[in-house]
Amino acid sequence: MTNLPNSLQQDSAAGTKLFFDRYGERPLEFGANEVGAAIAFFQSRGFENDAAIITAQVLLNQAKLDAVPVFKIIDTLKNFNGVQISALVAEILNNNRNATSSLGYRTDLVEKQNQTRNIFA
Repeated sequence: MTNLPNSLQQDSAAGTKLFFDRYGERPLEFGANEVGAAIAFFQSRGFENDAAIITAQVLLNQAKLDAVPVFKIIDTLKNFNGVQISALVAEILNNNRNATSSLGYRTDLVEKQNQTRNIFA
């Protein structure tokens, strides 16, 4: 399994394989208001349209799997700043990716003013 897009298969049984690969799994369904609210939330936080759609899709899937209302998650996320939202989105996306690949971000190391070392010579 890779993170690369699926290549088109020239196999005549591709449709049958796809059907049986997903046999017994219930598709996840979402209300239009949930989808619209999730996408609008990420767009209002500066995400580009495609990034907002993909991030909202992952958030909706995770909310459905965890049996948590998506509006409750969005209400909680409203209190987060940009860095906290980015960290959460990276964590959610990493949980939904192959284990051989992960997303990360760089932060500057900030020293606290009251953090000093006592060094005796």
